Amino acid sequence: MNYTRRTLLKAALALPAGAWLGRFHALAAPARKMVRITAVKAMQVLRGGNCLIKVETDAGLTGYGEAGATGPMARGRIETMNRFLIGQDPLAIDRHFEVLTTQMHPNMPHIPTISGIDIALWDLAGKITGLPVSTLMGGPFRDKIRLYINSFPNDMLNPANCREWAQRMKADPNGWTTFKMVFNALLEDKPPGQIALMLSRRELARIQRAVENVREALGPEYDIAVHCHNEFDLPSAIGIGRAVEASQPMWFEDPMPVQWSESWVSLKRSVRVPILTGEKLEMPRGFFPFLQNQAVDMIQPDLAFSGGLTGCRKIADLADLYNIPLNTHNVGTLPLTMASVHFGAATRHYTTSENALTTGNIVLEMGTERPVVKNSYIDVPTGPGLGFELNQDVLRANLKPGEPWWD
Repeated sequence: MNYTRRTLLKAALALPAGAWLGRFHALAAPARKMVRITAVKAMQVLRGGNCLIKVETDAGLTGYGEAGATGPMARGRIETMNRFLIGQDPLAIDRHFEVLTTQMHPNMPHIPTISGIDIALWDLAGKITGLPVSTLMGGPFRDKIRLYINSFPNDMLNPANCREWAQRMKADPNGWTTFKMVFNALLEDKPPGQIALMLSRRELARIQRAVENVREALGPEYDIAVHCHNEFDLPSAIGIGRAVEASQPMWFEDPMPVQWSESWVSLKRSVRVPILTGEKLEMPRGFFPFLQNQAVDMIQPDLAFSGGLTGCRKIADLADLYNIPLNTHNVGTLPLTMASVHFGAATRHYTTSENALTTGNIVLEMGTERPVVKNSYIDVPTGPGLGFELNQDVLRANLKPGEPWWD
């Protein structure tokens, strides 16, 4: 029997929501084994520590992703993975994911590089089938995604400075509604991202006053998030959670070291603010103890670090069992941003995504068309794949010094 794409789409959408891989296989069936992978490449531009991933095929179609690794690191890892990928059908995404994340002897699987390859394979799958990634992954549950930004006053202890910042944010044409802030400048010799000594009562009082100033300046209709960088001990994390409670943050992020410990349960029981973590956790196994032990209220994987679209969808399915909502962490470039948008569209308990579209870098210029944010939302692209094409001239002009051009 011959199936048209419309017939296959109708059959795939009739499958239950949890059967997202079954939907994908049904939609991809007519194109299976018609395209082969010819090359996997990595290149880093002048923006953060991530690198771009490019998967080429013998059909002339190209998929793009973003890995949570530098260019040299990803290229070294890709060299160990090419034997599993070159000459293979790019639509065998779940098989590639399982092989790359499990059968890498004598090397440990490098999940950040695999994440970028996985995102590129989904982009390629969309271009091969002519469908958006959100549709291939079982969605969309929504046609636009709420975004949030990292922004806070220069001097959070100064109410006037907070009011000036709030006025700028409220006038921003993107209409941002959620702001994430860090407060390490208020602390004594405690740089962000470094293990810190226990906070003093003076430091906790400064944090409380700073966050209250921001809340007063913004008013109750805006959301704020309190961000740490996994640097604090349990007493300090409890102290921060209690200090910011009255300001009603949307979440309290990454207060303690990344790895699981039962101290996360103690923290959850000791504060009355929503606890969130996840940006550096890998795969469902990294999130499982936090969910199983009811130690978090929300999770926030990063597609470039946690397992790409495939791994993060598995994480989302796990979180769904516990009725835990999910955000995406993203301080990367255009491929990671659009992958996060499609992931959000295809995920039931999804709330919002971080983004770096308007932070004075090249992210907005990387595509042949600029992404548009309105009232803090971005539309889910309806074109094939991730719905963008990279501007190669912009990439070449912003290539990190010493990086080889991937062509």
